[in-house]
Amino acid sequence: MSVITHQRPVRLLSLSFIGAYAVTMRPYLLFVSGVTGIAGLSLAPHIAVETALLLGTVFFLSYGFGQALTDCFQLDTDSLSAPYRPLVRGTVRRDQVMAVSLVGLITSGLVVASYNSVNIPLALVTVVGLTTYTYFKRRWWAGPFYNAAIVAILLLIGYAAGAGAAAGAVEASMALIGAILVAFFGYANFVLTGYYKDISADRATGYNTLPVVAGLHTSTAVSDGFAVFTLVGCAVAVAEAAGNLAVIVFVAAGVMTTIIGQVRLRRVSEATAHRAIAPVVHSYILLMSAVAVANKPMWAAALALFYLGFLVTMRSRPMRQQI
Repeated sequence: MSVITHQRPVRLLSLSFIGAYAVTMRPYLLFVSGVTGIAGLSLAPHIAVETALLLGTVFFLSYGFGQALTDCFQLDTDSLSAPYRPLVRGTVRRDQVMAVSLVGLITSGLVVASYNSVNIPLALVTVVGLTTYTYFKRRWWAGPFYNAAIVAILLLIGYAAGAGAAAGAVEASMALIGAILVAFFGYANFVLTGYYKDISADRATGYNTLPVVAGLHTSTAVSDGFAVFTLVGCAVAVAEAAGNLAVIVFVAAGVMTTIIGQVRLRRVSEATAHRAIAPVVHSYILLMSAVAVANKPMWAAALALFYLGFLVTMRSRPMRQQI
């Protein structure tokens, strides 16, 4: 049963539209793409402060543009699981959100491409991936992997942009491999656990996610595997900086929240799934911060403030059950 409330859409780029679009962007999750891009930047040999701030802002906003775009293709399930969202309520029109999202993503792509032309095809792949994600979300074997691949590419974009800004080459390293593992499996785990809160809506609208098809027990076992690979990737990424106190603190906090999330998955229902999803997001940001600090120790204080901002923003989300 649809719960869409039909309203007269607000004018494009009006203050009301900007407010509604901001809600659609999920401000509390902008930190996910932000820290992913920052971790990629940290792998470059040298980053000027102004460059780090500019590219960090681009990465921070990119999640919001991407989330708003994918929402345009999931109104059926969102109308059941997230009736507060402006697209579902009719506060903003689908074509408006698509236009702003694509402009935002294209602009972001042009910025990162200006630092390194390698980012042209990578940025194009991410945009295509976002517009086609809904098709793969309907297939239990694809959704988390498909979405995680987009985020892993974002990390590569960050590294390539940073390398270009420093006039350096993009080179493979154990730190890069470890960071990719954290981005891929850490985000895949967030996607999978995120499905727990929408099982009824997904089942009713034909989204055959793993929890819908296989149930919570099997999904939790797969989630555990994702968590293990994430921690292994982090260990590889920070190995050369294992003695850095800030790295130790971030890793310890990331491991703790990972364990909390995986334990809680065994105790939640669809209605209480957010209690397990939240620690998974926390662990992702903390472990990615550890990767960044391992490469750029001077960024530790900034990333601590970044995490504090995440904590504050998470408390302001409009619907507690939705993350």
